[in-house]
Amino acid sequence: MSRVRVNNFSISLDGFGTGEGLTLEAPFGHAGERLHQWMFATRFWRSMVGESGGSTGVDNAFAEQHGIGFGAEIMGRGKFSASTGPWSGIGTADEWRGWWGPNPPFHTPVYVLTHHPRPSIEMDGGTVFHFVDGTPQEVLALAKDAAGDLDVRIGGGVTMLREFLAAGLVDVAHIVQVPILLGRGERLWDDLEALEERYDVESVSSPSGVTHLTLTRR
Repeated sequence: MSRVRVNNFSISLDGFGTGEGLTLEAPFGHAGERLHQWMFATRFWRSMVGESGGSTGVDNAFAEQHGIGFGAEIMGRGKFSASTGPWSGIGTADEWRGWWGPNPPFHTPVYVLTHHPRPSIEMDGGTVFHFVDGTPQEVLALAKDAAGDLDVRIGGGVTMLREFLAAGLVDVAHIVQVPILLGRGERLWDDLEALEERYDVESVSSPSGVTHLTLTRR
């Protein structure tokens, strides 16, 4: 049966999933790449970027799940672009088409939550970005229809993931707690009091210093 999953979503010790001051040059703000260094060191990631080597332990085992079994993704506008408000450059050479180049790593339909819908963008490798305005339930229905028997990935950012968790729409969430303090930014756990009453929580510590938390809906 199709599930709604989160994989490899990194937060700091103080619960921030992104830093403050997001720009096109700094998509995670002042956090930089510190939240994701654990993944960059894995064999999975290095093979994705055409490099050899990398760790093969628990971090790699979790990282490998990122691309397995998904037929669609939902992301917030902040994951797709640092801009807000009406889109600019649509249909021109200046059109923003995401952070990932001409062949994004999703290879599925991707539903971008935004208050400013716009025409879809078809990319190489099977990725199609659809820009939709709707409730989490409405957008999830679209994604599930596109995914068929495969799972739907909730890709972030922080605000939309928090909304999906609060609405009880996530079946399995893999959250990676990274041993850094950001102090500011967007915090995941705000207004999710007693989430553990709806989810079974397991934790696995890694020699890299991160802790892998798996929340499975009861």
